Amino acid sequence: MTKFWPKLILCVVIVMVLGAAGGIVTAGSIPDWYAKLAKPPGTPPNAVFGPVWSVLYLMIGISLARVWHFVPAGAAKGRALIRFAIQMVLNLIWTPIFFGAHLVTVALSVIVALWVMILLTILAFKPLDRIAAWLLVPYLAWVSYATYLNAGFLVLNR
Repeated sequence: MTKFWPKLILCVVIVMVLGAAGGIVTAGSIPDWYAKLAKPPGTPPNAVFGPVWSVLYLMIGISLARVWHFVPAGAAKGRALIRFAIQMVLNLIWTPIFFGAHLVTVALSVIVALWVMILLTILAFKPLDRIAAWLLVPYLAWVSYATYLNAGFLVLNR
């Protein structure tokens, strides 16, 4: 178990830092572009997003560390980690597309692909480490909600 802690800390820090990088892009658009958008029903206050994403990134990092540490090397682990990497890239590019470039339609395509990849990652993690898979379920739920919001912004701000 002592060899797990460094991996856990590394995974959580990397995921949190990558997630925070998206926040830098977001911060510049909130008072200007985002504030002027018509918002779909159920849009939370801006202050909700940071804490929610912080908890989700913590859970994502723990999930990754569990698969890295507890799952023996093999093809299934490799495929699962590739799925994880793809969903992480999609997660990271959504923010600059939506908030940075203001490409709401493209962002919707990215977030739908992200949703699919999170689901595929959960399905790949489940037989390897059930806890790692379950740690990603709140992430999938939040991205489901974010997909609704993205679609709502698209419809209301044509």
